[in-house]
Amino acid sequence: MDSIVGWKRRSSSYSTTPLCHNYLLLLLGFFFVFLLQSGVVEPKTLNYTRYRQVSSMRLERIQRHLDKINKPSVLTIESPDGDLIDCVHKRKQPALDHPLLKNHKIQRVPTKIPKGVNMKKNGMEEGVSDDVAWQMWHKNGTRCPKGTVPIRRSSVHDVLRAKSLYHFGKKQQRFPLNRHNDAAPDVVSGNGHEHAIGYTGSSEEVYGAKATINVWNPSIQVVNEFSLSQIWILSGSFDGSDLNSIEAGWQVSPELYGDSRPRLFTYWTSDSYQATGCYNLLCAGFIQTNSRIAIGAAISPISSFDANQYDITILIWKDPKVGNWWMSYSDNTLIGYWPAELFTHLADHATMVEWGGEVVNTRADGQHTSTQMGSGHFADEGFGKASYFRNLEIVDTDNSLSSVHNILTLAENTNCYNIQSSYSNEWGTYFYYGGPGNNPQCP
Repeated sequence: MDSIVGWKRRSSSYSTTPLCHNYLLLLLGFFFVFLLQSGVVEPKTLNYTRYRQVSSMRLERIQRHLDKINKPSVLTIESPDGDLIDCVHKRKQPALDHPLLKNHKIQRVPTKIPKGVNMKKNGMEEGVSDDVAWQMWHKNGTRCPKGTVPIRRSSVHDVLRAKSLYHFGKKQQRFPLNRHNDAAPDVVSGNGHEHAIGYTGSSEEVYGAKATINVWNPSIQVVNEFSLSQIWILSGSFDGSDLNSIEAGWQVSPELYGDSRPRLFTYWTSDSYQATGCYNLLCAGFIQTNSRIAIGAAISPISSFDANQYDITILIWKDPKVGNWWMSYSDNTLIGYWPAELFTHLADHATMVEWGGEVVNTRADGQHTSTQMGSGHFADEGFGKASYFRNLEIVDTDNSLSSVHNILTLAENTNCYNIQSSYSNEWGTYFYYGGPGNNPQCP
């Protein structure tokens, strides 16, 4: 994937006082809400900042929460897309606020990498690579200093777009389908989530997974819908309250980010998406070690229809000695890890892996959403038109990375989104997937 690098240095007085800036955003947000409610600002069709009546008490609660997750920065980088990236000392990052991680010592590098992975020495030691898939905030050329991690700053607007402060940064709970095959994965039908996925059987012991994921910019119909493409690492009861899940990929979520750009994301839960876990670094949990990749930041460049194709590679595996679940990105550049302490079932191993796409279908106008999955085109259109996952692999009990064979596939409504899997010497096990959502066959 081609590189786009760069950053912009801000004045020291501004970059080292994020709390003052947050209070300024608070006042501006309150003023903007007033303009919306008074009709001075006219909402657009897909409006990212249209809020309910907001009380000063609610805004104060929001600000207290932001003060917890927006840690003081050594430097702040302004991205061309409007993001503020705070360079936070790695020992001050949100993860270490978790009560289970009070005495946690940050693991600098994994004790072992999966056999068959060519991890570069500089990628292992510094989280640095010269040809990694870059992000939009690199555009102006500077990096976060060594010893810090880049964290996308959350704003009042980000929280106000969520259903509530409690729901900010969280996924809705997933519920299993009514199905005849007990080995089928835990996916959603009842709460509007739809999928096109490949998955392994539920009886395997799995210690990680890898895939290269085609990156697109699918259109989203309404603000509280999303479209994502990701890997799921799963263990626990699919129909209970103890499902453990580790997830990573790219997503377009206007509600979470305030725009329609595809962004690198992570997620975790240890209780079926009920109270634990969150996206990215929006709660305590995931520990970042990389100083150059910001989780939640926009990916650039992206694929175009019948033109240049771009993809990202994600590998997640369990350190066989320490037990933490590590994540690497692009050409095996380490991002960080989910500590073993966060999990119950995944403290041991995973029992299933899923790869594929997911959208939210709110049926806002009584029809199936036109939110696209993948490229917005069906699987049978093939390369350059449909989105793909390629080189699907899993990590086995011997810490060896091997190609997945005979994956199962699932799409709830093939008239809206579908999936077709195959195998080749170059791409190993792969599949095309996605679709436009609403169309004459998907009313």
